[in-house]
Amino acid sequence: MTLPDTGLEARAGAVTPPPARRRPAWHAATVASVSPETPNARRIVLDVPGWPGNDPGQHLDLRLTAEDGYQATRSYSIASSGDSTSVVLAVDRVEDGEVSPFLVDAVEVGDALEVHGPLGGWFVWRPGVSHRPVQLIAGGSGVVPLVPIATAVTGSDYPAPVRLLYAVRTPEDVFFRPELDRAAAAGLDVTTVHSRRAPDHAVEPAGRLTRDALAAAVFPPDAGALVYVCGSTPFVEQVLRWLGELGHDTADVRAERFGGS
Repeated sequence: MTLPDTGLEARAGAVTPPPARRRPAWHAATVASVSPETPNARRIVLDVPGWPGNDPGQHLDLRLTAEDGYQATRSYSIASSGDSTSVVLAVDRVEDGEVSPFLVDAVEVGDALEVHGPLGGWFVWRPGVSHRPVQLIAGGSGVVPLVPIATAVTGSDYPAPVRLLYAVRTPEDVFFRPELDRAAAAGLDVTTVHSRRAPDHAVEPAGRLTRDALAAAVFPPDAGALVYVCGSTPFVEQVLRWLGELGHDTADVRAERFGGS
């Protein structure tokens, strides 16, 4: 699936066509490992023998089936990318959710699950499609689909700079810290805003993300960056308003929102 023809890529020079889209399908998955990700979230690695691979930024549907036949399906961002049949998820517990409490508190290594994907062709990054700067903006667990984008971009010979603005409550709420640290060492420019408690070494005190803080952290509108925004619906809507007020072209922005699960 190619990106819509907005004329935006042409100003960055010639680019190569994107690879053929991997077709989504239902796949049997086995839980290969589980580990704490934050105090409220869990990293789950799935072994999916039939998985065709996925692009950075894509997602999947995960289906649980109870013994009485009842089924529940929820969408989750994929924190890994490439051709591997190992698929990484990070699930944040929603206290009144139907699926996430089970995945965070009860699922065990060896459990059988079903996944449908890969899904999504807009909120993705593909090598060769663009040579423009990349701006990532995440709120909380909204960083999950941005981690593979940051990893893929900084792990390639991408010629443009990449930035991440990450809004979290406390240092303990940071998802995929080792992966982000490695991406930062490879060139990712990371700005973290802590809304409730900042680390002891922080230059800025804790406080909610503001329009001024966003403006200082992201590429200016004339940089022509591709912008990816992911987080809760209120967070994303606020960021989109601020980006518009600051003069960013909405055609440059890709947004993904999440809700209860």
